[in-house]
This record gives sequence, structure tokens and C-alpha cells, in this order.
Amino acid sequence: MSNSESLSEVHGSVDPNAKKGWRRIFAFLGPAYLISVGYMDPGNWATDIAGGSQFGYKLIWVLLMSNLIALLLQSLSARLGIVKGLDLAQASKKAYPKWVNLPLYILAQIAIIACDLAEIIGMAIGLNLLFGIPLIWGISITVLDTILLLFLLKKGMRSMEAFILSMVFIVGLSFLFEMFIVEPNFKDIAKGFIPSELNGSALYIAIGIIGATVMPHNLYLHSSLVQTRKIERTDHGIKEAIKFNFIDTAVALNLAFFVNAAILILAAAAFYTNGHHEVAEIQDAYKLLENIFGTAAPTLFAIALIASGQSSTVTGTLAGQIVMEGHLNLRIEPWVRRLLTRMLAIAPAFFTILHYGEDSLGGLLILSQVVLSLQLAFAIIPLIYFTSSKREMGKFVIKTWVKVLAWIAAITIIILNIKLVIDEIGQWIVEAGSDSIWIYVFVIPIAIALGLLLLYIILAPLLSNKDKKHRSILPHGKALNFQDLAIPEYKNIGVSIDFSEHDKTVIRHALMQGGKTAKYTLIHIVETAGATYHQQNVLDMETISDEDNLKKYAERLESMGYEVQYTIGYGSTASAIAKIVNGSRIDFLVMGAHGHKGFKDLIFGSTINTVRHNVKVPVLVVRD
Repeated sequence: MSNSESLSEVHGSVDPNAKKGWRRIFAFLGPAYLISVGYMDPGNWATDIAGGSQFGYKLIWVLLMSNLIALLLQSLSARLGIVKGLDLAQASKKAYPKWVNLPLYILAQIAIIACDLAEIIGMAIGLNLLFGIPLIWGISITVLDTILLLFLLKKGMRSMEAFILSMVFIVGLSFLFEMFIVEPNFKDIAKGFIPSELNGSALYIAIGIIGATVMPHNLYLHSSLVQTRKIERTDHGIKEAIKFNFIDTAVALNLAFFVNAAILILAAAAFYTNGHHEVAEIQDAYKLLENIFGTAAPTLFAIALIASGQSSTVTGTLAGQIVMEGHLNLRIEPWVRRLLTRMLAIAPAFFTILHYGEDSLGGLLILSQVVLSLQLAFAIIPLIYFTSSKREMGKFVIKTWVKVLAWIAAITIIILNIKLVIDEIGQWIVEAGSDSIWIYVFVIPIAIALGLLLLYIILAPLLSNKDKKHRSILPHGKALNFQDLAIPEYKNIGVSIDFSEHDKTVIRHALMQGGKTAKYTLIHIVETAGATYHQQNVLDMETISDEDNLKKYAERLESMGYEVQYTIGYGSTASAIAKIVNGSRIDFLVMGAHGHKGFKDLIFGSTINTVRHNVKVPVLVVRD
């Protein structure tokens, strides 16, 4: 991997140091707003609507508690990124052994898929409500937002933040108008801030609210996004960055809290007080809003739903990149990762619609948020350990009272999750009847294994002091000693030829590598249909013409004093070049990259990457 920075495409791309006064403060603002959209995505809508319609204003205190926990943990995440220059996944990779990092990656990826599932369903429902597009087609259309992400990445960090902020503005404005329409009871709202007992469906929805609000993948994301600011690596610069990012986080998450509270209050005022206690589907909420308040409220509702889904999709994709690169040290093209995550998320949505019908999507939405909550502890515990370590954080280690609050939050989430898992498995066993054997065979062992993994993550830093003095959580190792560095001499250099103007550049760079002491092998691939099927037995006009051109290249180079031979391959360019190189004594390969952009880059760029991964010799890629 050429770049070790988290989100290297935009790492350090915003420079606050060039600005003064309020403009300097404003330059730090942005990362937390990208985080905050995850707290007002369609998954939040589902849990808030279910909570408000079933229990009125009674679960507002759960929203407030979740927001305070999110504020605490996100400030720790930002601190880790600013002080150490690491995201949470990179820190976890170096702090825990490989056998722990793989399940941590899988769990984080499941959380991202669960989040993406919520965005898919929300977008599909929004399109259905506004334009009447069937849900199954709406879900299919969401694949296209991969293009939007690629566009935003190319435009830079500030453009992405501007897009997200505009989406947040649409969501907030929509619900501000709706609050005036429904006229809630403010005395009952105030009572909702008093904690009440959580049991049965109230506990299930409360866990969904916590998962939808705190969101584990956002902890990975925030620790990376703060690194897009190029700060002074001094005590003053770091302290200033921590302060401004805390302000950014506090403002953004409190705005998200008001939006979530508005959704729950809207559901309580519109449905619970009117006797509609079982509203679980976003579509039902839309219809009831239309019946009770006319057309304005539901239209704003649908517009906000689409905006929240689209903005959360972008942040979910960035989190997927961070998790993969951090835990596995694996980097793939953003569009490939985006498409893969989306397809994995679309599968359960398709299955639910086809098998259980469209009315089951609301339940799937809430389940996706419960999954997020169940994964929270696996991200929170490492984060608390890292930011509590005097050895790693130095003078920027968190204070004792902050550490106590963080552990209280973590223990609260773990206890609630354990209670939910026990209750749900017990209910599944009762409902399964004679088929409950499968729960004992599959579900319970998985639950026990995850419990043991969590126990290890909690206890390992406390029990193991091995190599603590020398252990580092840097993304890569230390610089190597180059004193005995030997310069290789290449004896047979392969040169990929395509009979275009680019051949001059490729040949010139090849000659620079070996001079007149090396031998050169000119390689050209015939890609006609006949060549694909008949290989070396093909005698079509293109093959004859290409061989004649190769002879001319060889003769001209020989006249200049170089030793040259040529060979022709057939069929797929990448596999044919790799076959020739691996089957000969070529020890260095020179290829041309012709500066293709957009769709052409996907096609022609893949040839170079495929060759690089399939040959055993160094490859020089020459760009015109």
C-alpha cells in the first residue's frame, strides 16, 4: 500500500493554518457534520417512529442518553485521530493480534452493511412515496449512488462536506415545519426526559435507538475525518484542534439530537395521541400524516427521508474504506468497495420483500439498528483503552472523570445488549418449538463465541504487559537500513507494445533501464476473436500486420546497437502478457498507461493491475 494515512485521498487536504479569526475556527468544522448524518438516517427514523407511536414521549430520555454517550465517544474518537494520526481501525490492528482483528473487521463490516441496509430501504421508501416507484425497483436504483460517491471524492473534502450539510439542512428544515404542523404537548415532552423502566418491546426499541444514535462505524469514521485537517504538530496546535473539534462535535450531534427528538415527538403527537399505537412502517407514518394533516407534512417527510438516506450512504462508504484498510491493510478501488457493500445490503432487502412482503421492511429497519448496537462494544472498548493510555497519548490522555464516564457508558450498553440477546434467544426458542435444536446448534454457539471475544478485548490489555515499552501502534514498521542496498541489473526487459504514439515513450523508458547491456523483448497481444479461439494458429490479417510491425521495431532498435527480440500473445491482453513474462526469462517489464479517465480507466486500468498481480517481476508503468 503506497499510502499509510487514513483516507489518504483527502488526508491533510484542508489547511486551517492559512486562515485567521473565525475563518480559522470554521476551517476545523465539518467532520462532525459528516458523522451527524448517521444519527438521522432512515434507521433512526424507524426506531423513533416506532418508539413515539408505541410509547408516546416516554423514550425521549433514551434519545438524550444515547446522544450524550455519542458525544462522549465521538470526542474520544476525534482525540485519537488528532493526537496519534491514526484511525480506530489502524490502532486496533496494532493493539490486538491478527486472529482478533479479522473478527473485528467482520463485525464492523456487518455494522456497515446493516447501516447501508437502512439507507437502501429509506431511499426506496422515499422514492415510492414521492414518485410511486415500486419498492423493489427503488432498491435496485440505489445501486447508482456509487456514481455520486466517486464524483464527491474527486471534488475533495470540502465539496463532500458541503453536500452533506445541504442534506442535513433539508432534513432539519423539513422537520421544523412539521413540528409546527403537529402542535405537540410540551408538558408531556418534558416528562419524557424522566428515565423509566425498559422491558419487552420498549427495551428492543431502546436498544435500536442506542445503535442508531451511537453507531459503531462512525467511531472509525470520525477518527479518520479529523485527519483531513492539516494541523501544527505542536502541543498548542494539537490542543487547539481538540478544542475546535469538540465544538464541532457538540454542535453537530446536538442538532442531530433535535432532529431525532423531532421525529419521535412527531410520531407521538400524530399517532400515539390519536390512538395509532402500532405504527412501525415509515409508509404508514406517511399515510397517517396525510390523513391527519393534509399533503404538506407527508411531502416534506418523504423529501427529508431521501436526503438523509443519500447523505448517510456517502459516510457509510467512507467508514467501509477505513475499516478495511485499518484492520486488514487492504485497499481496493472505492467504487468496487461501494458496490460490494451495497450488493451485500441489497440482498436481505430483496429477500424480505419477496418472501415476507413490503410490509416487513419496517421491522427489518429496526433490526438493522439493533445489529448496530450489538456491535458497539467491540469498537468502544478499544477506543477507551487507547485514549486512556498515558504511554500512547502522553499529555493528551483523557482525564479520570472522562474515563469513568466512558466506562459507565460502555458497561451500560453491554448490559442492555446482553439482556436483549438473552431475551431474544429465549423468545426464539419458544417460538421455534420442535425446530429449536437449530438455535442450540448455531445461534447459541455464535453468541457464546462473540461473548468470549468481547471478554478477551476487555481483559487482554489488563493482563498482558508483554513488550509494552517497545510496542507501537504505528500503521507500518520503522525505516529500513539502506547501507547495504544493491542496485539490480536487468538482463531481459519486456516492453509492451500497442502500435500507437505511446510506444515511443514506453521504449525510451525501457532503454533507460537497461542501456545496451540488456536484451529487450517486445510484446504485443492480438485480441481478435480468431486469436482468442485459435491462439498461435490464427492467420488473420491483423496478426500478420502486427508481426510485420514488430519486425520493423526490432530492426530499428538493432540498428541503434540494441539486442532485441519480439513475441506475440493471443486473447486477453492481461493474461497473455502475464503468460509470456512468466514463461520466459524476462526480469523487468515496462508498460504504458495512457492517462485514461472515467469509464476508460476502469477498462484499460484493469489491464495494468491484473498484469502487476500476475507476474513475478517488477513492473514499470509509464504515463505519457
